[in-house]
Amino acid sequence: MQNTNPYKIPYVPTEDTTEYPETDGEPLAETERHLRQIIRMLDMLENHFLNVPDVYVWSNMMMYYKMGNPHAFLKPDIFVSFGIGKQERRIYKVWEEGKPPDFIMEFASISTYGKDLTVKKDIYASIGVTEYFLYDPYKSCLPSTLMGYRRVDEEYVEISPLEDGTVHSETLNLDFKSQDDGCSVFDPVTGEWLKTRAEKEAAERKKVEAELERLREKIKALESSSTDS
Repeated sequence: MQNTNPYKIPYVPTEDTTEYPETDGEPLAETERHLRQIIRMLDMLENHFLNVPDVYVWSNMMMYYKMGNPHAFLKPDIFVSFGIGKQERRIYKVWEEGKPPDFIMEFASISTYGKDLTVKKDIYASIGVTEYFLYDPYKSCLPSTLMGYRRVDEEYVEISPLEDGTVHSETLNLDFKSQDDGCSVFDPVTGEWLKTRAEKEAAERKKVEAELERLREKIKALESSSTDS
């Protein structure tokens, strides 16, 4: 994981009296598929960083990047920010957090992909977001279903995917891959695919049930052996 803070600005209360709205009135996602996949990605990344105290993972929060200008905002579908703590937030002010998010992911649609590839991309690069990923749930509008950019010398350079289309995030040290049921994430450290909390709990229950069944079979075998003797 890469914890970058190009601003090096600690939080300092300001005299700024500007009102920064907590919502822009737009829907959370354009389609049901977009919403389900955004929620799934949020759940997987939150679960992955659950026990790392200084990593904040969230979705669709109003992110203001110019103090005093309430019109200068974006609302990332998914973002991850290192070094700012997990405390609850209502909005994200870059100048108060002392840094922009380290990783942002947008789920593109027919109505947003143009802005995703131009305006948003330029703003994210200009404010210092280390990596910017794009995913197209319908595989209908982006040049590639999954795309990633890494900031080099204040500009984004596209990350070359592996032969199977996997795009590696150096910032998160995770591999993103488009699959039939959506975008999946692989952890090269553990050698496992990221799970939502519900999937993780289900897998743990299955392991416990398997262990209980093994113990029951062992007890039966011991009882049978005792009876025979």
